[in-house]
Amino acid sequence: MRKLKSAELHRIDVQSYKKAAKTPLIIVLADVRSRHNVGSVFRTADAFLIQKIYLCGITATPPHRDIQKTALGATESVDWAFAPSAAALITELKADGVRVVAVEQLEDATPLPVYQPDLDRPTALIFGHEVKGISQALVDLCEAGIEIPQFGTKHSLNIAVAVGVVLWDLFSKMQRP
Repeated sequence: MRKLKSAELHRIDVQSYKKAAKTPLIIVLADVRSRHNVGSVFRTADAFLIQKIYLCGITATPPHRDIQKTALGATESVDWAFAPSAAALITELKADGVRVVAVEQLEDATPLPVYQPDLDRPTALIFGHEVKGISQALVDLCEAGIEIPQFGTKHSLNIAVAVGVVLWDLFSKMQRP
């Protein structure tokens, strides 16, 4: 076994990324306060060819050195926009036919291993504040909820880790014939 060199990974450049077919998943960050988490989400979104990221409320936007530090340039490849109101954005996404799903600990949430993505329309995944999570007002606007099962003493994952877990799971399910 040998570690591959960067050139051997055959990664696409930013222009090719922009033209590539995207995974029909949209990330909505609602009031995420850590710029490092925002940058990490960009980097993960790039890895799975995510359609778009919306940064809402107090969520920081590029360019910022703390975002760039963890994004490693992914703010240049991943399509993103700022939306002052996550509620208004969710309403707009739903009107455009996007399925809106809260990633949160909710009554009647579907455990991630059981959840099946809708292959007929894009899905927006809502992630919330690191401590407070997604507000009840936003949860009320969502069509469904996904929960990542956890078995230790802590009741939540870091948001950047949660985004990675959810995107990998849904991307894997969407790639199966």
